[in-house]
Amino acid sequence: MNNHAFGWWGLSIRTAQMMAEAQMVMAYRMMGMAGVWPVSPSENARMMSEKIPAFISASGAATSAAMSGKRPDQILEAALRPIGLKTRANSRRLGKETRR
Repeated sequence: MNNHAFGWWGLSIRTAQMMAEAQMVMAYRMMGMAGVWPVSPSENARMMSEKIPAFISASGAATSAAMSGKRPDQILEAALRPIGLKTRANSRRLGKETRR
């Protein structure tokens, strides 16, 4: 297996991780809206306001990678990184919430 194949394999693992974290964030937020999980009062506004900057960062990173001649898996990796950082941070933050 060459390095290019490992690039795709690693990308698929990181994509699956990001998707699992995103599902956890959605579950925490839905439970917060239902009143069964403690979330801050500003969580609803936060979930809307954080998306645009994350997608702008992802788009910019992918564009930069493409313009510098990166392989397709590297371009997708660049796009995934800002979104993955946000889902990971949100999952950890919301998972640590305690009852007030």
